[in-house]
Amino acid sequence: MAKNKIITIQDIPITISSMDKEEYICITDIAAAKGGDSRAADVVKNWMRNRMTLEFLGTWEQIYNSEFKVVEFDHFKSEAGLHTFVISVSEWIEKTNAIGIYVKKGRYGGTFAHKDIAFEFASAISPVFKLYLIKEFQRLKEEENNQKQIEWNAKRFLAKNNYLIQTDAVRNYIIPKEDYLTNREWLVYAEEADILNVALFGYTAKAWRDSNPDIATKYNVRDFASINELTVLSNLESHNAQMIREGKDKEERFSILREIANYQLGVLESADKVRLIDSQCEN
Repeated sequence: MAKNKIITIQDIPITISSMDKEEYICITDIAAAKGGDSRAADVVKNWMRNRMTLEFLGTWEQIYNSEFKVVEFDHFKSEAGLHTFVISVSEWIEKTNAIGIYVKKGRYGGTFAHKDIAFEFASAISPVFKLYLIKEFQRLKEEENNQKQIEWNAKRFLAKNNYLIQTDAVRNYIIPKEDYLTNREWLVYAEEADILNVALFGYTAKAWRDSNPDIATKYNVRDFASINELTVLSNLESHNAQMIREGKDKEERFSILREIANYQLGVLESADKVRLIDSQCEN
């Protein structure tokens, strides 16, 4: 479970927790807005007794929880509204196998509800409080999304630079000299991966391993591909799959793939040169 987050609504701290990639809000904290901390548990318990509450909870569970025990739910619903009817959150969870609400023990514990349910609970406490809760919750999510975007951009930048470092290192290794483009006897026994390797790099994976035995146990030829080559490789895989479905033989597919690889690499490398010139002009 991820670390809890705190938002403040009308001077009341509200705890938000994540579980299974879903957000759960502490409704015990929300209840404090109506009766204070000392009566928060009673507020939650009284809310659970309400027939409309049970119908809402049961419907939510039936939508999102395939393990929800509907028979037990119907039993609780039939008793809701009676003066003698009392149900705790723990009993609701235990009897129906509910997942929309859970109870956390300890110093920072309380009753947590999925955000859908928590907003419904907030409506029972105060419609105004609910509006502020939703607004602050959305602000928190936007802030998190912005942070994720920054992290994603940083990772993309680092990945691109790592590729540059990695592909530069290929100069320190031996490129196989076999002429696979002219002599195509290898095609008879070639696996599909090597058809793509030769179309793009000009040699098979085995030829690369044989030429670089000191690193072949840890790396393969594609580990030293540039980002442009990896982009083209992905496209070649799609084209090859389609041609296989069309019944084209290896010789024909290889010729087509080689032509595609040359063309697409040329386009990408030309685009890189244009971007480099533009960046130099800006500087």
